[in-house]
Amino acid sequence: MTDSPPLIVVAGASGDLGARIAREIMNRGGRLRALVRQSTPRSKTRPLRDQGAEIRVTNFDDVVELTDACRGATCVLSALSGLEDVIVGVQTRLLEAAEAAGAPRFIPSDFALDFTQLPRGTNRNLDFRKTFQERLEQSPLAVTSILNGMFADLLNGQAPFIVDRIHRVLYYGDDHQQMDFTTMDDTARYTALAAMDADTPRYLRIAGDVLDAHGLARAAEAARGGKYRPLRIGGIGVLTTLIGVTRLFVPGRDDTYPAWQGMQYMRNMMSGRGKLSPLDNHRYPDFKWTPVREVLARATE
Repeated sequence: MTDSPPLIVVAGASGDLGARIAREIMNRGGRLRALVRQSTPRSKTRPLRDQGAEIRVTNFDDVVELTDACRGATCVLSALSGLEDVIVGVQTRLLEAAEAAGAPRFIPSDFALDFTQLPRGTNRNLDFRKTFQERLEQSPLAVTSILNGMFADLLNGQAPFIVDRIHRVLYYGDDHQQMDFTTMDDTARYTALAAMDADTPRYLRIAGDVLDAHGLARAAEAARGGKYRPLRIGGIGVLTTLIGVTRLFVPGRDDTYPAWQGMQYMRNMMSGRGKLSPLDNHRYPDFKWTPVREVLARATE
């Protein structure tokens, strides 16, 4: 008689990262219960259902209902995205439900650079995660946070690091500051393995590639041709000033990712305060990491 496959309960499985994590769990033989809101479009849940997931429509404001949805789970995993009401509010209710349901493990939606090293006030969204960490530290569950640096996928347009028009890599501060980049697919694959691993530590730190401004320039050259060079805009203080000015004139206080939020993240990376160390890349054998040059090459296909 064989053991039943582990049941992983995923909140946020209809989102971009959450859906990738959910697919990877099922690809590895895990059972998946996806918690979704009543308002979630069927177009987002149908692919998961077709692959074999149990779709549980759940009221995320009701701890009793969440508790029932978490029963039987070997791990409750959050891939939720949002502001304080979600990262602190909803995740706290989800954690309480996991505790009440007797789930042994919990993985929060902490996918980011190492915000444990950051002083409060340097990144609004990561401050919410720091607040939720205070609740996590009180939990009897085995909690594992997965930190992955920046999603490398954002280098193809959303993150203003590489400017193809002038063949430059923009940076602030030290051109030799190492930065961590991991694709969403690699993060999802690693997270699925961690969710099905009964013995994970409090933190797992991963990076598909670690590059400074010169390394980014070489990756851009390899992927897109031509000569790319780093271009220093100013020191970290200049970036801090730009962030302050942008917050004054660019709306987005109620948006999850306004322009100035991305600038705060860039500052955390380029200052070195969010650097991941040590890395846990080798925890799972035969894991093939995607380098930045491969990500950049996709934009030319």
